[in-house]
This record gives sequence, structure tokens and C-alpha cells, in this order.
Amino acid sequence: MKTSFLQQTISSYKTLSVISLFFISLGLNSCSNLSQANTGNSASVEPELEAKIIQVIRNNPEVIFKSVAAYRQKKYEEEQYAQKEFLEKMQTNPNSVIGESPITGTSEKKVLLIEFSDFQCPSCAKAHKTIKEFMVKHGDKVTLVYKNLPLTEIHPQALPAAKAAWAAGKQGKFWEFQNALFENQQQLGDGFYEKTAKSLNLDINQFNRDRKSNKANLAVQRDIKLAEDLGIDATPILAINGQLVSGAVQLSELEALLTQTSE
Repeated sequence: MKTSFLQQTISSYKTLSVISLFFISLGLNSCSNLSQANTGNSASVEPELEAKIIQVIRNNPEVIFKSVAAYRQKKYEEEQYAQKEFLEKMQTNPNSVIGESPITGTSEKKVLLIEFSDFQCPSCAKAHKTIKEFMVKHGDKVTLVYKNLPLTEIHPQALPAAKAAWAAGKQGKFWEFQNALFENQQQLGDGFYEKTAKSLNLDINQFNRDRKSNKANLAVQRDIKLAEDLGIDATPILAINGQLVSGAVQLSELEALLTQTSE
């Protein structure tokens, strides 16, 4: 059984597992990153090469830490730049940010509220309630945009639910379907998706074809890629003109942000 890279290098720089855990330390910082990066492909390394790599790291552990630090700093700077550009575009070119994502509220798009969310995430369900209340009060001046970020490593129904919501959207019922998913998280599964589609009077055959289609997967993957570019690896995350907010925010917080961005 291979030992942990981080544990061994931090404690005594003894024998460590280089290949898999080294790359985890470079690129995987959260459950969401793990879920997107875990494609099921594993690299095969010759024992002699692995032994040489282990010996190099034993002899030069500080090089690894410097490399990791440099990588993380570069990635952080790239994410900060992407976030800044994204937030600016929310104000200057809202359509480029919205893309093909579902929207509700005012069609003016002067104030965007963008929601990165996961249908199986309990905190997202709490945020959903707050956002619903916020939009009832301020939907005449705010455009709500939904972006998917299914954390598939910990929420097995997050991706199927996202595809089902997309399919409902193809028949004009995204927001009704989205609401049903968040209010019934314990029931998520194929049976619930079909039951909900029937209750919304959707064409079931079309709904099932759409949610299982490559187009549904591509739509969700676009949102995931955007979140990765922005360094967003948890849910819920909200963006309201010029600000990023994490967690299940309170109504008063959203209203304060709306006031700030409207001044």
C-alpha cells in the first residue's frame, strides 16, 4: 500500500507515493475539482521510473514544495484575472456571460444575479429559498441566471438532475423543474424526474430523450468549465454585479449588495 505524499514530505521526507498523490497536490484542491478531474484514466508508470522519481524527491523535497507553491500562485493569479473579467462582463456585456443559461426576472439585464449551484447540495437548497424570496421582491430589476456546478464526487444525482432540468427547459419549464428539485432533494432519481415532468405536462418521450442526450451533457459541461476557469470549486456561489458571494446567504445580504451595485 502506497503512503501519502503530503504526510511523508511534511513529517520526515521518508518513502512516499509520488505519482498519483503528487499530481493531486498540484491540481486538486476541492471535491469539485476532484469530481471534474477524475475521468477514470490512470497513468501506468514503470517501477524503475517510479523508483527514480521517489529518490529524486527524497533528495530534493524542497524543490517539490517550491514547484507546488509556484503552480498554485500562478493558478490563483489566473483565477483572479478571470473573476475580474467575468464580473466586469456582467455589467458591460451581460449576454456574453449569460450564454445559453436559463434566466428569469427582468429582461433588461441591467443587474444580473448569477447562481452557481448543485441540485443535491443542502446549502444550495437553503440558498434557493433565499433567492426565490429575493426575486419575488426584486425581480422587476434583477435578472437571475442559473449555472450548473454538480459536485459529482459527493453528489451522485447532481449531474442527472442538472440534465433533467435542462431537458425541462427545452419545453419551457426549467424554473418550475428547478424548484421541484431543490424542494425534494431526498427524492432525486429517474423516477422523480419523470414524475415531475409529468406533473408539469411535459412530453415525456422528448424529456427523456433530451436529458439523456449529448446536448444536455455539453450544456452542463460548459457551466462546469466556466466555474473551473473562475476558480469556483464549491456551491452555492452567487455573483451580483461586481461581487462574488459564497454560501447560503441571507436575504438582507443580497439586498445590501443590490443596493450597493445600484448606487
